[in-house]
Amino acid sequence: MKCGLYIPNFGSYGEAAVVAALACDAEAAGWDGLFLWDHVAGWDQPLVDPWVALTAAAVATTRLRLGTTVTPLPRRRPWKLARETVSLDRLSAGRLTLSVGIGLGEAEWDDLGEEPDLRTRGAMLDEGLEVLTGLWTGAPFSYEGAHYSVAGATFRPIPVQSPRIPVWVGGFWPNKAPFRRMARWDGMFPLFGEAETREQELEQLREAVAYVMEHRNAAGPFDVVCSGVTPGERPDEAGEIVAQYAAAGATWWLEPIAPYRLGLGFDDTWPTEQLRERVLQGPPPC
Repeated sequence: MKCGLYIPNFGSYGEAAVVAALACDAEAAGWDGLFLWDHVAGWDQPLVDPWVALTAAAVATTRLRLGTTVTPLPRRRPWKLARETVSLDRLSAGRLTLSVGIGLGEAEWDDLGEEPDLRTRGAMLDEGLEVLTGLWTGAPFSYEGAHYSVAGATFRPIPVQSPRIPVWVGGFWPNKAPFRRMARWDGMFPLFGEAETREQELEQLREAVAYVMEHRNAAGPFDVVCSGVTPGERPDEAGEIVAQYAAAGATWWLEPIAPYRLGLGFDDTWPTEQLRERVLQGPPPC
């Protein structure tokens, strides 16, 4: 079980320098990773580009795994994302994880002229992943789909990580389509909007993991990523919470380090001093 931080790219975290400093503190305090949301609009607060912020974090650290949770691939050109991810993977010496999903919210889709239909975005996500991973190989690559077309492109250099940069897929349970998609890649980041208690969330996690494993045919490591808040001042209690998720199948615990309610997200308005205090308390005993 590994433990990381899970933060938005806006509000108190809306500056690359803040994210880099937080990453440096997290590494020193024993956390295993730092993962950023990937938003471009919809928040009336300072907002930083996640790839710029993660680049700053990569330069400030040597061990911490870095990534997004999640990047809505249907609103990004896959060839542009291929360049960004490989560049960051090489800069960080192979510490990047890419999490993807179809995205939510009118502000980043309807209001910016992006694809509003969720089913279409699902198809774009599947095609985009094929293009992205094809370009990561560094070999001549061609693709012809309903949404993307590539003719004999060769993208070099290739990622440090082999066989590829790990890809986690996010989605809301009990919607089945994103969970079948998760089974084809390297990890799952399930969200449980209908869970009101930890017991309900754990039960849904067990159901979701079982469903994905029934549909998984690929070989290799597979991560199950969960998130929630633990009391940093009470490590024994924090460890008990995380152990429950590990028993249900989780391999990563992501901590928002801010007031949190199941299914409702968290308050990003905490002053940076309070955020740093929680980070320096260290991760739950995993």
